[in-house]
Amino acid sequence: MRRLLATAAILAMTAASAPAMADHHGEMAMGGMHASHHALRSVLASDARGEDGARDAYRHPFETLDFFGVEPGMTVVDYMPAGGWYTRILVPYLGAEGRYIGLMPDPAAADASGFADYFGALPGRFAEAYPGWSLTGAPIEGYASQDVPEAMAGTVDRVLIFREMHNLLRSGTMYNELTRIRSMLKDDGRLGIVQHRAKADAPADYTLGTKGYLRQDDVIALVEAHGFELVGMSEINANPADPANWEDGVWTLPPGNRGDNAEAAAVGESDRMTLLFAKR
Repeated sequence: MRRLLATAAILAMTAASAPAMADHHGEMAMGGMHASHHALRSVLASDARGEDGARDAYRHPFETLDFFGVEPGMTVVDYMPAGGWYTRILVPYLGAEGRYIGLMPDPAAADASGFADYFGALPGRFAEAYPGWSLTGAPIEGYASQDVPEAMAGTVDRVLIFREMHNLLRSGTMYNELTRIRSMLKDDGRLGIVQHRAKADAPADYTLGTKGYLRQDDVIALVEAHGFELVGMSEINANPADPANWEDGVWTLPPGNRGDNAEAAAVGESDRMTLLFAKR
């Protein structure tokens, strides 16, 4: 009986101490989260962003990067950074302990000469542009995917593809690029995608990439077919006001403003899916 009572007492003491330990770790995790949130909000509020901040209402960079789990000190690939809108957020946010990599498509993988020429020029354009942004924080690197060093395999925490999946589809480079992206990610790395979203019943002729819009189910299926698994989705970047059926495609909307369409200007930027994938 004494042994039973002693054992019960020990179990009771252990049970009583467990929540305190869990709370302690929870506070540590919450503290780290709060620090990351503060750092990101500081970057977004910086006067150095200039006119970039005007797009925050449509692109929701705080909520998006938080959903993707991007934190200071990470190694992050920004796929086809284009004009550098997210570059100018990520570099200072990742900080000196982080690593920013601008990744461009392999021109040789494109199935049309126009895309091959366009992709081939991107690394040079990026290398020429980013010194003028006078960014402080993570070191900046830029590569075409065929030139990524072998040592980078399995070293990347996050790959982010902002509004470029339609270009991978219509250029014929999707298999090549997603395969290389997957090889760069750590085993617990994540792929985050924001993409212009077509209506679920949009006809195939409208969702082959040439209009900029893709169906969400199609994107999920395509990415999962390349060795990934969907682990999260969000409506952070949804815009129900976008009919997603513009004759001239997504570029009718801001910031493209093709055709100077007053109706499109009132809609704002496109309706967008926000998806998070893990390697499988």
